[in-house]
Amino acid sequence: MGEMMYDGLITTDAYTGQVIPMLAKSYEIDKTGCVYTVKLRKGLKWSDGVQITSADVVFTWKDIIAGGFGNTSMLDNALINGKVPEVKALDKYTVQFKTSQPFAPFLRQLSQSIAPKHVLEPVLKKGKKEFNSYWGVTTPPSQLVTSGMFRLSQYIAAQRVEFVRNPNYYQVDKKGQKLPYLSKYIIYIVGDLNNQVLKFEAKQLDLIALNGADVARFKEMEKKSDYIVYNLGPNTGTMFLTFNLNTRKNSDGKYYLEPIKQKWFNDENFRKAVNLSLDRESIVANILRGVGSPLYTAESLSSIFLNPKLKNGEPRNLNKAKKLLKESGFYWDKTGQLYDISGHKVEFNLSTNAGNTERESVGVMIKQDLEELGIEVNFKPIEFNVLVGKLVDSLDWDAVVMGLTGSTLEPHSGRNVWSSTGTLHMFNQRKDADLIHPKDVLPWEKEIDKLFEEGAKTVEFDKRKIIYDKYQEVVWENNPFIYIYSPLMVYAVRNKFGNMNPTPLGGVTHNLEEIYVKNNN
Repeated sequence: MGEMMYDGLITTDAYTGQVIPMLAKSYEIDKTGCVYTVKLRKGLKWSDGVQITSADVVFTWKDIIAGGFGNTSMLDNALINGKVPEVKALDKYTVQFKTSQPFAPFLRQLSQSIAPKHVLEPVLKKGKKEFNSYWGVTTPPSQLVTSGMFRLSQYIAAQRVEFVRNPNYYQVDKKGQKLPYLSKYIIYIVGDLNNQVLKFEAKQLDLIALNGADVARFKEMEKKSDYIVYNLGPNTGTMFLTFNLNTRKNSDGKYYLEPIKQKWFNDENFRKAVNLSLDRESIVANILRGVGSPLYTAESLSSIFLNPKLKNGEPRNLNKAKKLLKESGFYWDKTGQLYDISGHKVEFNLSTNAGNTERESVGVMIKQDLEELGIEVNFKPIEFNVLVGKLVDSLDWDAVVMGLTGSTLEPHSGRNVWSSTGTLHMFNQRKDADLIHPKDVLPWEKEIDKLFEEGAKTVEFDKRKIIYDKYQEVVWENNPFIYIYSPLMVYAVRNKFGNMNPTPLGGVTHNLEEIYVKNNN
């Protein structure tokens, strides 16, 4: 939703993958590869009519991002040797960025949304607590000052979010008509995937991302329907199982995870055994109905950095899995129940977000697969916000089935996941002082940290490819995330829209400003 309301300096061409200007009119990179000069378009305006200038860009990067305000994922990804790139205004419409050394991901990071200085600077001066709570779900839409093609008009909790055309948006078509063509855009909050399908079939929705289980039926009805089904190939996201590797204590001196489970989950043989026990082929066939592929590595199947040696992984092998468990002292009783070397029954809790029927089905199949190893899994989906709270705040969880989106073009976008001090380093999440001075970084975590630093500093694609192939190998060997599958991107869209040109890189609405409702009269 943020992308509809806020633009960045640059964006990615949905057809070629190349970087192209957005709020920027042009950009130049000097011979050293460290100095970026960006010229803004003149005449840009915020939705309240105030001009967008270089002061807004400097404020966004120097005060918000470098200051650690708001979502700190951008800060995590922009750090070079612990420092954020320098930024200064050369004039009202020209900004210069300077990195301490060549930094391959930086150009694409200029797609970061720009914030209105005239609105947020007074709030920022009051501190992070005030800033982080300034714009929320209770904020009147009229107070949200935006730069994108739409602005918020109404939010109805648990029902829908409504947007209307931003009259100050800068883009125009070849005839000089202001864009976007659509006067309104509504996102419905449907609760779960089944409700989403029902609402689409009742013609309450115009666009839906289809789960594998629904694709065949929608495709069969397509010829007699008022929609078109688009298959855009492998998704950029990844679905995985992960265990809590945290061995630390909270502020009350209590372990986040009970020590017995710490030993299991931090045992490399245990994680490898679980990996080898998952029947990915059956999961893809039964849950996705074949609309997807098994996944074994950290980069999605659509990534240009995918390690080809790991693409097909290793087939399910229960005998090898049991051998690994035996090597770590695990054993089975007469009923086939697994116990650890100290005689503790191997049993843990598995969660995912309730309402996501696809992930719930994956959880059920994982439970069944692990039963064949003698592991008792207590699978219980929980409300999404509660789950997120456990993963990033309370840290009191055993195992989860989750998914993350990625980038087909830039692995560094996942640095906040893979960095040992990243904000989404969920399998071994650190907090507070542990983020500043981590004392228990695992050897393979250190190796991944080093590879991501090296990859970011390397400009040539071929050399970067070798580095990111290696990081995938480290992940494959240590299994912090046990990858399951990569679904296909399949959408159903009403055929009443013109200029609908979906692409694998951009999705269905990458050119939302050009899409219009056909006149059937």
